[in-house]
Amino acid sequence: MLLAIKELSVFYDKVEAVRGVSLTLEEGTVVSLLGANGAGKTTTLRTVSGLKSPTRGEIWYAGRRIDNLPPQEIVKAGIAHVPEGRRIFPKMSVWENLLMGGYLVKDEEVKRGLEEIFVHFPILKERLKQQGGSLSGGEQQMLAIARALVSRPRLLLLDEPTLGLSPLVVQEVTRIIEGIQQKGVSVLLVEQNVRVALRLAHRAYVMERGVIVLGGPSSELVAQSDYVKRAYLGM
Repeated sequence: MLLAIKELSVFYDKVEAVRGVSLTLEEGTVVSLLGANGAGKTTTLRTVSGLKSPTRGEIWYAGRRIDNLPPQEIVKAGIAHVPEGRRIFPKMSVWENLLMGGYLVKDEEVKRGLEEIFVHFPILKERLKQQGGSLSGGEQQMLAIARALVSRPRLLLLDEPTLGLSPLVVQEVTRIIEGIQQKGVSVLLVEQNVRVALRLAHRAYVMERGVIVLGGPSSELVAQSDYVKRAYLGM
């Protein structure tokens, strides 16, 4: 088991955003976390990457407990986080953004990582001198994912990677995520596009008001996708 979250609870001030969440992710798989806005999905990812501290519960990664580690140690351990909204450095070049993703990695590893990244993201190779903020929305999302991959993670946390993108770009981002997983990188995916999330995932969990209310193999949830949309996503 690569990732195991056990009875996780997280507060923002006096508000419990995540309550008793448990989930697992096996090496080389994609797990999707579904739910409406405010369900606790982003908070769960932020806690895994060390940006939030849990009030209760445990997070285990590759046999090591990590919920007491600072974010930089979690990155060193092999977890990279692509936050919602991309969060690239808009006034830095594409090349500089990519190098920022490898600040904890040896130079030879960064070089090897960049070679692989340009296979996944050939458009970025053409834009290396361009400012990040001048890229299209889809290109910025690709840059955010590529920057995370420079750190050579075993586990990639992706928060709403298709949000605000056109259908054609959504298809491209979906293809990229599939390629990443096929290369052996595990993915914990937060995604409101139910079709995309269930297509990519081996397992999926549905969160509502900070609690996991449904979970199982994605094939089972596909059969219930209309019900999931109505009952838990407000669609």
